[in-house]
Amino acid sequence: MTHHPPQIRIPATYMRGGTSKGVFFRLQDLPPAAQQPGAARDRLLLRVIGSPDPYGKQTDGMGGATSSTSKAVILARSARPDHDVDYLFGQVAIDSAFVDWSGNCGNLSAAVGSFALAGGLVDAARVPRNGVATVRIWQMNIGKTIVAHVPISDGQVQETGDFELDGVTFPAAEVQLEFLDPAEEGEGGAMFPTGRLVDDLAVPGVGVLQATLINAGIPTIFLNAADLGYTGTELQPDINGDARALAMFEAIRAHGAVRMGLIRDIADAAGRQHTPKVAFVAPPRDYVASSGKQVRAGDVDLLVRALSMGKLHHAMMGTAAVAIGAAAAIPGTLVNLAAGGGARSAVRFGHPSGTLRVGAEARLEDGQWRITKALMSRSARVLMEGWVRVPGDAF
Repeated sequence: MTHHPPQIRIPATYMRGGTSKGVFFRLQDLPPAAQQPGAARDRLLLRVIGSPDPYGKQTDGMGGATSSTSKAVILARSARPDHDVDYLFGQVAIDSAFVDWSGNCGNLSAAVGSFALAGGLVDAARVPRNGVATVRIWQMNIGKTIVAHVPISDGQVQETGDFELDGVTFPAAEVQLEFLDPAEEGEGGAMFPTGRLVDDLAVPGVGVLQATLINAGIPTIFLNAADLGYTGTELQPDINGDARALAMFEAIRAHGAVRMGLIRDIADAAGRQHTPKVAFVAPPRDYVASSGKQVRAGDVDLLVRALSMGKLHHAMMGTAAVAIGAAAAIPGTLVNLAAGGGARSAVRFGHPSGTLRVGAEARLEDGQWRITKALMSRSARVLMEGWVRVPGDAF
């Protein structure tokens, strides 16, 4: 009789944050081999989520077979001054054995504070009996600070409430997020890696497209919807069922990544699926959201559609929303122009599930634009807590 090792169980919490959900771990609860970055950790998370799955369903794992639901988070008490918790995010590929650590998840950022508080990762002296707890998060993937303002009732995280977020079915408590200095640091124009607000991006087989290439929240390539033959009112079926469109967007993403200095060759894009994102913008117009809700042109400043992990996102990635807010605040970017141009500190944009408001503070310093802060509201909720189980030889 063949011997097979038993399953092991690992403390974990399944949480929704914004319009995403994922499996949350405390670093200290992971098996020793997975407490360090590397192949063992990646294999463990792949098995937890249920990847690689050639069927594309993640039936034998916790994933939901979409980019929004194939995610893992690892948290630990922070050793950094003035921070409470270190937050590491892994985007787990669905049909390949790959975990992308190259960027953050802005939606799950909304759940980090709640999980850290409930998991004892925040000094109890900093948590009010009633009110709002300020959780200072170090986002390890991108080396940035996020501040989460988490409501507290009777010493516990308040999860229920009447805050509604388009793309999420039920209301919950509002969690306010501040993304501090969200722009990428480095050479080549810092937030704008080419040093320009708008570039001509040549993509073989597609043409030359105007593009705003920005590193804020997450590296993002913004395009004009009209240049692609779109209106900005598209929903998931309009694009995700069109293989030629998806191939076009992946070609744009690869060539944009090279121009942004994220990869050296377009062939490297396959190994960096989470970043950069591709999004297209358009001036306001009426449309019907995926829920059947009517969105009026007068309700929004612009329309944005974004792709994540090769598919049109059902709502908007939180990190891409930061990029939208940052780009909208800087006169002359494609995002700013789609919103009508001029100086603005906040925009409300239409996405496939409805609308979202994001704010950003922009300053021009020594000829370079700087975003000091981006702000948005999200919600978060524990869906299940206990243990995940994986075969003992999974990693």
